[in-house]
Amino acid sequence: MSVVRQRIDDDRYDCDVLVVGGGIVGLATAYAVTRAAPGTRVTVLEKEAGPARHQTGRNSGVIHSGIYYRPGSLKARYAVRGAAEMVKFCAEYGIEHAVTGKLIVATERAELPRLHALVQRGRENGIPVRELGPAQIAAYEPEVRGLAAIRVETTGICDYGAVARQLASASGAEIRYGAEVVQVDRRAALGVAVRAADGTVVRARVLVNCAGLHCDELARLTGDEPGMRIVPFRGEYYTLTRPELVRGLVYPVPDPAFPFLGVHLTRGIDGGVHVGPNAVPALAREGYGWGVVRARDVAGSMAWPGVWRMGARHWRYGLGEIRRSVSRRAFVTAVRRLLPAVSETDLVRAPAGVRAQAVLRDGTLVDDFLIREGVRAVHVLNAPSPAATASLPVGREVARRVLGVLGRV
Repeated sequence: MSVVRQRIDDDRYDCDVLVVGGGIVGLATAYAVTRAAPGTRVTVLEKEAGPARHQTGRNSGVIHSGIYYRPGSLKARYAVRGAAEMVKFCAEYGIEHAVTGKLIVATERAELPRLHALVQRGRENGIPVRELGPAQIAAYEPEVRGLAAIRVETTGICDYGAVARQLASASGAEIRYGAEVVQVDRRAALGVAVRAADGTVVRARVLVNCAGLHCDELARLTGDEPGMRIVPFRGEYYTLTRPELVRGLVYPVPDPAFPFLGVHLTRGIDGGVHVGPNAVPALAREGYGWGVVRARDVAGSMAWPGVWRMGARHWRYGLGEIRRSVSRRAFVTAVRRLLPAVSETDLVRAPAGVRAQAVLRDGTLVDDFLIREGVRAVHVLNAPSPAATASLPVGREVARRVLGVLGRV
């Protein structure tokens, strides 16, 4: 193609790559595209007034090691690689972080086989782990009680909001805040045209859907049926008023039947200790409290067959989570399994987060990253924990697919 023809073609587009969503995965994708293909014009549309206002900015700030995830899965590969890269990124840009290590503690005999399975899984994923008895647990965490534990040294903490802001700055992309996408017009030969709520239209060669809690809606706006629906689960946190009770990070042994890690104790980068989260159905995609209800979101969830099938399988687990949500006493009882010294007066409500959980038509909770391609579009349809930890390698994977669509790889 001649230079003149290239310029004529470029004039039809405002950018080469249009990323919808200014969370950490969207910004990491923009960062990866501009590094892999300098000169590629990238625009990011984010409906909020700044980056990382939802899942990225409302989590516990943990840099996950990857110990929980099935060997060979995207989560395992991206988390192990991403943890090391996140530490390096934070160090390079002066972002607060620390590699603290963590304990995973069994408090009942029934949990011991699952704890031993985690040891094996960690080794298969290339993660150094150390098995501990009760006295060794106390050496790390004097107030924590358990029958056995494992120590994972590569776990850390950081400020993911600061990471997202740095990615936005370092990417060189044009970032437009306050730009909520309301319409997508896709023509295979001409790329995509996206209209924002304020009437602005952006034309691009390829669209990248990193819309998180709204990714399934955006996929359908684009004309692609995602084969899943986002069901929002609220994670509720407390702050520990006696942070001296916890030195670092303490987790229970997770139930492998659910993609949630259970209520844990996290000393954050600010020195405070967060307790949580539990996982309850949210009544809006951005339902950060029981009082936030959006009828359209509730109706959309109820219309998806997978929600009913999921509920039929997991209703007992769900009722337990709801009980801990509405009863502080029940929540404290769960925490006391790990930290017997805690009392109701030690816990103060903290801001909640909402997880964008993809659910398939058959009721399966999608437990891994789900990235699908359409015509001139790449959709990130499930970016579960450890998405923040894994954001740099995930961004590169999405960028690889995007550049393939553009013919630049």
